[in-house]
Parts: sequence; structure tokens; C-alpha cells
Amino acid sequence: MTVSVVIVDDHDVIRVGVRESLDDDIEVIGEARDVESAVAEIVAKAPQVVILDVHLPGGTGGGALDVLAEVLHRPGAPRVLALSVSDAAEDVVATVRAGARGYVTKSISGPDLSDAVRRVAGGDAVFSPRLAGFVLDAFGAAGGEVAAVDEDLDKLTEREQEVMRLIARGYTYREVGEKLFISIKTVETHVGKVLHKLQLSNRHELAHWAAQRRIV
Repeated sequence: MTVSVVIVDDHDVIRVGVRESLDDDIEVIGEARDVESAVAEIVAKAPQVVILDVHLPGGTGGGALDVLAEVLHRPGAPRVLALSVSDAAEDVVATVRAGARGYVTKSISGPDLSDAVRRVAGGDAVFSPRLAGFVLDAFGAAGGEVAAVDEDLDKLTEREQEVMRLIARGYTYREVGEKLFISIKTVETHVGKVLHKLQLSNRHELAHWAAQRRIV
């Protein structure tokens, strides 16, 4: 199934790069470079997903937040995937609070960006692994309830849970090893067991699994 997308970024080279990096099943039906043209393009084209630069110029000073305020209250509003060079907690939290369904950084690979677009179109919340903790911390502080420990989590040993949480937060295998005083090979072994027990394919699915349960 094809996913229709509008790309909103004030840099021409970024829009071209994003468009060319997306998989064939993602159709770019429009582009915009500022708030006014973004709102007009989104309303006219009605995409399923908007890939939105967080630091978009224009509007009343909110930039991307102005776009979100304009389009998300409309019937049939698209889902928004924020794309940014910033991994600052305040940018992530503000954008999610404004209604974005996901937030990834511009260092993301083409295949991962395509996967994020598909997942957002399907209703998932998607974040670069290192950013998920910001969202969990912010919304937990706002009164969100932490999910009860489930049967899947009980399948993991205490050490596997430690490794899982660090990997889900975006730490590399080397960083996990240094924090837990174990070898990279041992980290790889634990991650393999975690993915097998939880029936997941990769660390991005693991980050999403942990974020859904608010256990990162």
C-alpha cells in the first residue's frame, strides 16, 4: 500500500535528499518551504503523512508548531513525523505536545526514515531511540501512568532487562558494555536473546516496544 507524503523543509537540498531516500511505496505528492506554503500544500493535497522540519521559519514564531496548530484540528488531518537536526529534549517534547506522531533526527538512514513514515501512517508513535526517553520522562511527569509489568517482560532476566533499557534509549553496544562492565560480545548475546524472547527483529522495534510500555 502506497503512503502519500508532503515534505516540509526550508532547505531545498534536504527536501531533495528526503524525497530520493524514501522507498518506492512512499509517494511524495507535495513539498513546501515555509509555514504559509506548508499549510496550503497540506490542505490541498491531503497527504497521509507530513514530514516536517521542526525549525521551519515563518508563521507567528512557532514555525513547525504553527503548521501543526493549523492542520491537525482539520477533519482527516494527516499524521506528522517531525524531522530535525536537533535532539534537544525541549524540541522533542514541544513538538510531540503540539501533536506530532513521531520525531526523528536528520541523521536517520533512508530505510529507517521510510520505515518511520510507514509506521506513523499506520498509527504508531515513532522516535529515534535516544529520544524516546525524553518523551517518556515528560509525559510521565505530566501524570501518565506507567504500564504494569507484563508477561513479555517477565521472560527477560534481570541483566537482559538492563541491556534492553539501555539499547531502547539509543546507547550503542560499546556504551552498554561500558556502563554494565561487560564485553561488546556479551552485549550482542544479550540483545539477541532479548529480540528472540520478545519476537522482535531489530533495535528500532525494541525501542518502540519499550516506549509503548513506558519502561525505558
